[in-house]
Parts: sequence; structure tokens; C-alpha cells
Amino acid sequence: MNDTRHNRGVVLLMVVFIVALVSAIVIGMLQLNTEDIQIMRNHIHAAEVLAIAEAGLEDALSHLRSDADWNAGFADKPFAGGTYSVTVEPSSVTSVGISPAGFVARVQADVTIGTDGPPHEVAIDRIRVNP
Repeated sequence: MNDTRHNRGVVLLMVVFIVALVSAIVIGMLQLNTEDIQIMRNHIHAAEVLAIAEAGLEDALSHLRSDADWNAGFADKPFAGGTYSVTVEPSSVTSVGISPAGFVARVQADVTIGTDGPPHEVAIDRIRVNP
């Protein structure tokens, strides 16, 4: 009779240990999934803000095609829920996009503007993302 009571206690301890072990495994897997979801969200936001910055660059290049001397740029122009700001220098155009979630991306292009036109030929000699 003494052995039966002793075995019941051992079984109870084993069950508690197994439940704790399974709980730890489940919590660890949930943590990994949460991190993966956050990484995916960051990737989506980064792609979104890069598209906004590229839209600003394309908008500026469009203005340069019609007027080679245009250098006004843009400040906080709305696009796709975010905004972009563009600065134009003699040989480069820089666009900074801000997403609705507050992410920021910068695209800078070194350009050569043709003298014939309008429309003027605008060649991108070099492009840098987040310089």
C-alpha cells in the first residue's frame, strides 16, 4: 500500500513537469511567430515608403522633362497616405518619403538633363537608396 501512494506522487510530478515543458514550448513558438509577423510588417512598411519616395523622384523627373530649369521641388506632397519631399540640385534629385506608419526612405538620383526639348531627355546616371 505504501508503494501505491508513492507512485501516485511520482506520476503527479511527472504530469506537472510535462505540462510545464509543453507550455514552455508553446510559448516559445508563439514568440517566434510574433517576431516573424513583426518582421513581415516592417518589410511591408519599408516597401511602401520606398514606393512613396520613388513616386516623388518620378514626379520631379516629370517636371524636369518639361522644364530643364525647374528646381522648386516639393514639400510634404501627399501620396498613397504618406508624403514625399523633393529637393532639386543642379545635378541631383533627392526624394524623401514618409509612410503613414512613420517609416522614412530616401532616394537620390544623379541626373543629366538634355538641352533639346521640351520634352527634355533626363538620364539617371546613378541612383542611391537610403544613402
